[in-house]
Amino acid sequence: MNSFFNRRQFLSNASAGLGGIALASLLQEQQLLADKTNPNRPLINPSRPFAAREAHHEPAAKNVLVIFCAGACSQIDTFDYKPALIKQHGKPMPGAEDLLTFQGQQGMLTKSPWEFKPRGESGKMISELVPQLGELADDMCFLHSLTGKTNTHGPGENFMSTGYTLDGFPSMGAWMTWALGTENENLPAYVAISDPRGTPQSSVNNWGPGFLPAAFQGTEFNATKPLGNLSIPDGVSSKTDKATRSFLNRLNQEHLERFPGDTELAARISSYELAAKMQLSVPDVTDLSSESKSTLSEYGADDSENPLKAQFARNCILARRLLEKGVRFVQLFNGAYQTGGEGVSNWDGHKQIEQQYSKHGPVLDQPCAAMLRDMKRRGLLKNTLVVWMTEFGRMPTFQKGASGRDHNPSGFTAWMMGAGVKAPFTYGATDEFGYKAVENVTTVYDFHATILHLLGLNHERLTYYHNGFERRLTDVHGNVIKEVLAS
Repeated sequence: MNSFFNRRQFLSNASAGLGGIALASLLQEQQLLADKTNPNRPLINPSRPFAAREAHHEPAAKNVLVIFCAGACSQIDTFDYKPALIKQHGKPMPGAEDLLTFQGQQGMLTKSPWEFKPRGESGKMISELVPQLGELADDMCFLHSLTGKTNTHGPGENFMSTGYTLDGFPSMGAWMTWALGTENENLPAYVAISDPRGTPQSSVNNWGPGFLPAAFQGTEFNATKPLGNLSIPDGVSSKTDKATRSFLNRLNQEHLERFPGDTELAARISSYELAAKMQLSVPDVTDLSSESKSTLSEYGADDSENPLKAQFARNCILARRLLEKGVRFVQLFNGAYQTGGEGVSNWDGHKQIEQQYSKHGPVLDQPCAAMLRDMKRRGLLKNTLVVWMTEFGRMPTFQKGASGRDHNPSGFTAWMMGAGVKAPFTYGATDEFGYKAVENVTTVYDFHATILHLLGLNHERLTYYHNGFERRLTDVHGNVIKEVLAS
């Protein structure tokens, strides 16, 4: 008899199979198996792609504001206080005498040119480079142990915004608006506010849709660069424009009735309808003339002596207004791709950090601090998660032969504020000089998983099938940083 049909062999195989079923059941109970029964993807009506959708679990936040300081803002000179760096100023960093980083050899340990002072009731030590943001320390949740995967700006921006160093992957905002839609029907679900000086180095990758449907990319505009192609062309009256849109809508609807399964047409009709609504809503939200003089002054939008700060301040007011209108995800950039030399347009302070940061600090500090105070007064922080981040950190040493700091992805800082996070709170730490993360070492994947969690999304379930892979923002990594979550 064939051994396959042998009774003893059959019983042995059957017992092993039953054991496997029991093991799988136990693993499933303990959530140690991937959930294969859930399609992991939101059900999207093509005719209403931005309709609000249910989260995976009860969200702590409904909206997100990301403040992205392009150019790699130094943690050593802003939020990561290191007394040992002050004491060892001018000496070699132990064990790193021959260390080579992005631009070459390192010089001596160098303390920050700005004094650190205790802030708020918590006494958090924050630099005089950002004194007004420092005043908000009691509302902040600091992560001092972030680690990255690259020391190059473009890939670094990609990694922070998309979870991948390569181009072509969806941004955080695209993932969130694809998953959740928006409760606002008259404005884009996702807006990227570029710096007055231009776009960041990785440009549209920071707010691109990647392989997600194109509808979920960020819409870029700022207070000085209005959204294009919304105005009625010269020579066309509003009456004619309205009649044309009405006629086009009738043709589209008739075509859709004839071909009810044409989802691409339904999506296109929806985009046209949103564009028509934006002709009224975008000019209204970008018109800052309704803001009081005291508000403009608080933000620094009336600063004639620092026009760049005034322009960025107007971007901050715009960000607050968009969040008030219910825009799901707002990405506010401080710093642009290098124009006019290294460190001039962003935080890339290699050569003369004191001179360069003395210009960048005031541009960021007053407008952002005013925006956050204003949001708190208006109750926006109850539903909005604010995230401050940069693509990586900088070295505690000055570069050899220079007066600035080189790139450092081994340990850097981000902070959060608002809905769902503990404050005041500090999580993780770098070593005594601020070089490497040593306590509660955290990856960008963990950071992204935590942001998604606060929006009610399970980062392991939020996937999109692309080129044979179930892709997700956190790739195959990441854990929610539960310690930073408000109870």
